Amino acid sequence: MLSDQKILITGPAGQIAFPLAQYLARDNDVWGIARFSEAGSRERVEQAGVTTRVVDLATGDFGDLPDDFTYVLHLAAFLGTAPDYDAALRVNAEGSGMVLHHCRKARAAMVMTTGSIYKPHEDPNHPYLETDPLGDAQLPSVPTYSISKIAEEGVVRTVCRMLDLPTVIVRMNVAYGTNGGMPAFHLDAVAADKPISLRWDPNPYSPIHEVDICEQTEALLDVASVPATIVNWGGDEPVAAQEWCAYFGELTGKVPHVSTNPVPGTQRGVVLDVSKRRAITGPCTVNWRDGMRAMFEHRYPNGVDAGPVNARTAHAMQSLQETEN
Repeated sequence: MLSDQKILITGPAGQIAFPLAQYLARDNDVWGIARFSEAGSRERVEQAGVTTRVVDLATGDFGDLPDDFTYVLHLAAFLGTAPDYDAALRVNAEGSGMVLHHCRKARAAMVMTTGSIYKPHEDPNHPYLETDPLGDAQLPSVPTYSISKIAEEGVVRTVCRMLDLPTVIVRMNVAYGTNGGMPAFHLDAVAADKPISLRWDPNPYSPIHEVDICEQTEALLDVASVPATIVNWGGDEPVAAQEWCAYFGELTGKVPHVSTNPVPGTQRGVVLDVSKRRAITGPCTVNWRDGMRAMFEHRYPNGVDAGPVNARTAHAMQSLQETEN
């Protein structure tokens, strides 16, 4: 576990970043930057032991943010619902380059992109390799996401070489845990007897629990290099969303209402080949059933009829349903 380091995390109030910031803040000097536009988000991050600054990556103005971080973990992302490619590129691509430039003294940087950058494959169970073709995944609710994340990787790879800043680019799959994620959206829908619409049948992913994300971060930072190292970041077990919805039915005692509404041009599945990641981090410690049962127990400690605790808004959860980070 990292200790006694000065670490910058972008987007620390986010679904993936918050548990990681909380985990690292136990033994490190962790700073977090974001717009903190959601009420109470900055306070929650600070209560986790993180020093915060309000920064809008679209402007490139870092104010009084220090530049002497040992590590930078760039997890913030623009998830616009409108087809505003200019805004998406300004934040996800240009903003990433400016973050790395500000933190150019760092020992290493981690930049999180997504498995949604892979060119859609006809086989839903195709395990995407880091060397597979890239392309627009055409996610309906976040139309600019995959294109701007491909652009982000291009910028990050260039800046990594120009600044001689060791960098690892991690392509995240479905992350989940006590802080939410796409499976949490589905769990809440099953518990509330609401319909779930999936793009394909089967619709498999490589879900990874937040515990494994936290525990694998140090090993992934250790492989940061110039040129940048690229690693798929997902769990060890491919699981179809239909399968975990059925499991939520068992846990809640409800009947999942799952339908398939094919969306042409989208990825039929986002299973990642994680051989490279396993060689770096070793195997995951949380299998998907245990992780999703723990998520259920956390969200419904008083039973399904009492409703979920710390549930996200429907709008936020819909965005999570359509993306991998």
